[in-house]
Amino acid sequence: MVAEGQTVLFKFPQTDQQEGKLRPALVIRRVPGQYDDWLVCMISSRLDQETTGFDEIVRPGDADYEKSGLKVGSLIRIGRLAVINKDILVGRIGEIDAARLLRIKRKLAEWLTEG
Repeated sequence: MVAEGQTVLFKFPQTDQQEGKLRPALVIRRVPGQYDDWLVCMISSRLDQETTGFDEIVRPGDADYEKSGLKVGSLIRIGRLAVINKDILVGRIGEIDAARLLRIKRKLAEWLTEG
């Protein structure tokens, strides 16, 4: 079962439409409608790609780091989004805490509603 705040694995698509590699992603929210589609964002270990003030870093020592299932400090890339059907998920690796998920949703909403 897929749920908001889960960290999952799937082949995240490349922006040039090439097939992606198996990567972790964060499940943000189920898309309304008849299909079991979910909005997800990419998670990367490349902390140097952070968009300061927008992306979210999960660091060892954070309260939810261990339960996230991430193996190293990782960057939740809020601007790297995809809508996927639950059937293409390879597996669940963990979850982030509710406060972090809410912060991510707020950042996304603020960005989408700016000027």
